[in-house]
Amino acid sequence: MTQRFLRWSSGVLVALFAIAWLAWWGLRPPPVAAVNASLAPLVRTLQFSARVATSSRVDVGSTLTGRVREVLVGEGAPVEQGDVLVRLDGDELRSALAQAEAGEQQAHARLNGLRSTGRLTVQASVAQAESVLSAARADLQRTQGLVGQGFLSQSRLDEARRAVGVAQAQLDAARAQRAANADTGTDVAQAQAQLAVASAARQSAQARLKESAITAPAKGRVLARAVEPGQIVQPGRALLTLALKGPLQLVAQVDERYLEQLAPGQPASVLADAYPTQAFRAQVLSIAPVVDAQRGAIEVKFSLQAPVPDFLREDMTVSIEVETARRERALVVPVGALRGDAGAEPAVWVARDGRVEARPVRLGLRTLAWVEVIDGLSEGEEVLVGAAPGPGARVRAVAGASAATAQVPAREDAGAAMTNAMGR
Repeated sequence: MTQRFLRWSSGVLVALFAIAWLAWWGLRPPPVAAVNASLAPLVRTLQFSARVATSSRVDVGSTLTGRVREVLVGEGAPVEQGDVLVRLDGDELRSALAQAEAGEQQAHARLNGLRSTGRLTVQASVAQAESVLSAARADLQRTQGLVGQGFLSQSRLDEARRAVGVAQAQLDAARAQRAANADTGTDVAQAQAQLAVASAARQSAQARLKESAITAPAKGRVLARAVEPGQIVQPGRALLTLALKGPLQLVAQVDERYLEQLAPGQPASVLADAYPTQAFRAQVLSIAPVVDAQRGAIEVKFSLQAPVPDFLREDMTVSIEVETARRERALVVPVGALRGDAGAEPAVWVARDGRVEARPVRLGLRTLAWVEVIDGLSEGEEVLVGAAPGPGARVRAVAGASAATAQVPAREDAGAAMTNAMGR
């Protein structure tokens, strides 16, 4: 009887203990993941793809329509300023130049003739006209005397007067011709104008012949060749593409959403896809003033910092990580700790004395995973992360890693994505 009672009482005690344990477990506050707000360095970066480019690239073409006689350079060839790259057939142009030169010589000879033998001839004509006028006046004077004495008729006097008039007119014409042959005269001016026209035609023919030899505008390298001997070329078509001598740049198309984060002078780390272990440095050089409306992107250029790698080539693809902001010592919490709807005042939930407390905060620098808290939170406070009961509820915070020791999210591939780096 005694043993049976002992067994029964032991079973009751075990059942009561189990019931009490289950009741305690059921009334226990639910566990909620938490992270300790702590001070740590915070870096915000942007990553995207870019291409290598020279500061100046030009397309070289012809200003004439013609047949290509020879192409003197190939892709990759270095060129100096003035080097002949392509030569067109110039036989017709040389004939036009010879004709223009002959026309200029003819105009020049006419002008010289007016200034030398022409002036002598005109001066002789003036002298002759003056002599004829003088003789006609003397004859008129004699005739007037004889008519007065009755030896000659009135008709003879009229003839003498007409002779004086004709001689005067001839002298006036000779003098006008002499004036026209002077340096300021109309004939000389006309001859000078004709010479100027002929000289311009000769210069134009020379220029066209010179343009049949297409030359390099500056020192550089041939990037592309789109012309072959025998081909008919026309103005406006690119025959060769040159990268002019100058410093290399990196050119990227960045999503316009990240425009506010970029500024000239920001440092960047660069990796070429073909040489993933040889990183080098760059910095933001300029940001385009307009956005590409088709792609919603903005062009950003980077200058390279010495030493510039030798393996860089025109149009090579590289990956760039730009440091857009840095805090050497910031109070940070995970982005997942933020509460509230979009547009509402940001807040976090803090575990305080075993209960959830809503805490409004003022935020600063933000990355994909972490956010800086400027005001409203103190170092060491337990901030709830993820799903949790509302403010006032009892909770049991399960402390996780602090921001200073949290694992940094993996680096994303190039593609204009905002990333973060902790403790770098």
